[in-house]
Amino acid sequence: MAEISAAMVKELREATGSGIMDCKKVLAEAEGNMEKAIELLRKKGLAKAAKRAGRSTSEGIVYSYIHTGAKLGVLVEVNCESDFVAKTEDFEAFAKDIAMHIAAANPAGLLPEDVDQELIEKERDIYRAQMLEEGKPENIIDKIVDGKIEKFYKEVCLMSQAYVKDPQMTIEDLLKETVGKIGENIQIRRFARFQIGE
Repeated sequence: MAEISAAMVKELREATGSGIMDCKKVLAEAEGNMEKAIELLRKKGLAKAAKRAGRSTSEGIVYSYIHTGAKLGVLVEVNCESDFVAKTEDFEAFAKDIAMHIAAANPAGLLPEDVDQELIEKERDIYRAQMLEEGKPENIIDKIVDGKIEKFYKEVCLMSQAYVKDPQMTIEDLLKETVGKIGENIQIRRFARFQIGE
């Protein structure tokens, strides 16, 4: 069995923000393999997040981000279970990352039901016209259009967008990972993005 040194525990702790005992446990489980240990911590974090998902989130912060040049700004409300967590650096860093992501990715809503139906209908009409132009049979056009609308939702809804700092994960993945790390249920409640001239 691989020897788990204090330096390895420290490195894993700095990389993930997890507790010392959790780091020791997963390093032993991963036989000292750092990448495997990080993956195990992420999985455990996601499992913890699922357990906490139903808990009430009546505390939190409204975070404001103004992009360099003051032509673009974001307000985002992020909620958690306790005032104590709302004041932690990790929680504020999460809110900041979400605000910066919103500034960069310009989501149309939090979830599909938040997206303006007019926008969806316009997209549907464009896709339909494209399919007709390509000569696709009438009976399969609706199925293709539905598939394209699903993909469109993934691109424009905040929770399903690829995280700008790490496109391998979605905002929902980032949220679950943060819940696992912080130990409380967290919710992105709402956001507003302001841009000069829009």
